Amino acid sequence: MKSLSYLNKYFFKYKWRLLLGVIFTVFSNYFAVKMPIYVKETIDSFMDNINIQGLNDSLIFSLKIGAIYMLFSFGKGLFLFLMRQTIIVVSRFIEFDLKNEIYKHYQKLDTGFYKKHSTGDLMNRISEDVSKVRMYLGPGIMYSVNLVILSSMVIYQMIQINSILTIYVLLPLPIMSFLIYKVSATMNRLSTEVQKEQSMLSTIAQESFSGIRVLKAYNREKETNKKFNYSTDAYKEKSMKLVLVNALFMPTILFLIGLSTIISIYVGGNMSFNNEISLGGIVAFIFYVNNLTWPFASIGWVTSIVQRASASQKRINEFLDTKPKISNYNFGDFIFDGKIEFKNVHFTYPETNIKAVDNLSFKIKKGDVLGIIGKTGSGKSTILNLLLNKYEVDQGEILLDDQKIKTVNTFKFFDQCGVVPQEVFLFSDTINNNLLFSSNKNISDEKIIAACKDAKIFDNIMGFPHKMETLLGERGVNLSGGQKQRLSIARALIREPKLLLFDDCLSAVDTETEEAILENIDKKSKERTNIIVSHRISSIRNANHILVIENGSIIEQGSHKDLLSLKGFYSKMYEQQLND
Repeated sequence: MKSLSYLNKYFFKYKWRLLLGVIFTVFSNYFAVKMPIYVKETIDSFMDNINIQGLNDSLIFSLKIGAIYMLFSFGKGLFLFLMRQTIIVVSRFIEFDLKNEIYKHYQKLDTGFYKKHSTGDLMNRISEDVSKVRMYLGPGIMYSVNLVILSSMVIYQMIQINSILTIYVLLPLPIMSFLIYKVSATMNRLSTEVQKEQSMLSTIAQESFSGIRVLKAYNREKETNKKFNYSTDAYKEKSMKLVLVNALFMPTILFLIGLSTIISIYVGGNMSFNNEISLGGIVAFIFYVNNLTWPFASIGWVTSIVQRASASQKRINEFLDTKPKISNYNFGDFIFDGKIEFKNVHFTYPETNIKAVDNLSFKIKKGDVLGIIGKTGSGKSTILNLLLNKYEVDQGEILLDDQKIKTVNTFKFFDQCGVVPQEVFLFSDTINNNLLFSSNKNISDEKIIAACKDAKIFDNIMGFPHKMETLLGERGVNLSGGQKQRLSIARALIREPKLLLFDDCLSAVDTETEEAILENIDKKSKERTNIIVSHRISSIRNANHILVIENGSIIEQGSHKDLLSLKGFYSKMYEQQLND
């Protein structure tokens, strides 16, 4: 229960709704407890009057009692409805709040966190784990409160009728609670196994559909189908075990209910011969046994719910307790003027202990175009990640307009950046909405068209049947690699950034189109700071200054012409790419 104490703040937030739910529970159970009393009085009065006053008077009295019984039944139903509408609705409110809290916390966490955890795990904690917690917040709380209130009222009334019979009748109920707890635990374990197999099935299906082109290209349909069939067989086997346990659940309850009912009739019948209890009293006991059945049965079920909720909340708390390693501490205004400086920067990836940047220093000002080139794994993209504050440097400083990056409002800085990542991500939405994703402002159609023309994607878009309203598939699957890259470039250009970052984003574009895009970008390069990362010299040869990176360090730097004259690493790379 320690992990569930985190939810106390939500209970306090909705305390008046919960209190109202408890009041409705009291009224609902009051009517439920009074109904058997009127049944008892009806039967006892009927038995007495049939011997004394005659049948007609007894029938009239019974009709009156029947009308009162119906009224109480209506009252019980009304307050039962209100009870559920308060307590269950509160659980939905808390579920809503908790999911939003988790999602907002995800937004704050740094890039390193997402490298350690899979997307599936993150999604599971905000969906499956929260759903299990909601079961505790709703049915778990409601049935627990109902058990305490109803059992107190019912046992009090039973003792009022006959205390000895009460003891006999209650004996099987704790046994029922224990058995249901054991059955629920087994069901919980089997349900978890079924969910794991279902998750595996979903993963296989998702990967097969997403990678269908690769699957068909390598003719692996039979192997994939075999893997899928194996998983479905395992899912079926575990599901059938769960079905068997479920099938035993209700018979167990009904058997123990029947045992309490038989005790009520047998022991009560013997007592009635000795005038220790009336016939109406026996009938009332049978009603009360049935009233207690579900509350006692729910003990095991609720215990299982609490166990699952506790485990899920513990997993949720692990994420909520995770503090971002990089935070924004300045919420003031920041207008980026274009100056960037790296001073003796060192960085090692904490996940792999790979040294990605080693004593790196360079300067760039507004209007400059900085090219960064190197082999795969040389640390090019890491430089951009450090500039975007995705990681904190181990040593050295990164300065923006002569201010340490830690001290500026990075949110304001990011608003002035246009980033085209190496791995293009497009949403399953229209082309127009994908383009507008980069900006919070109202962008005119003219600016959208201009950005698309600069990125050399406009003619492709106009060639689609629905043009800008063309709906893209998952991750833009219905576009070619080059089209996706150019659409991503247009998305960055639309926001008219003061800092434009290209992270090897022209790799799928032919050299002619690449040259045209770079020329269009160069026209407005004086209005902003530009950094182009690439492994192709054709992408960065027109830059004012070029850094050649190897193992996170600068091994050569200068203009394209200067670097060729050195006859070193850059020159060899240039000759090799020309020959290719």
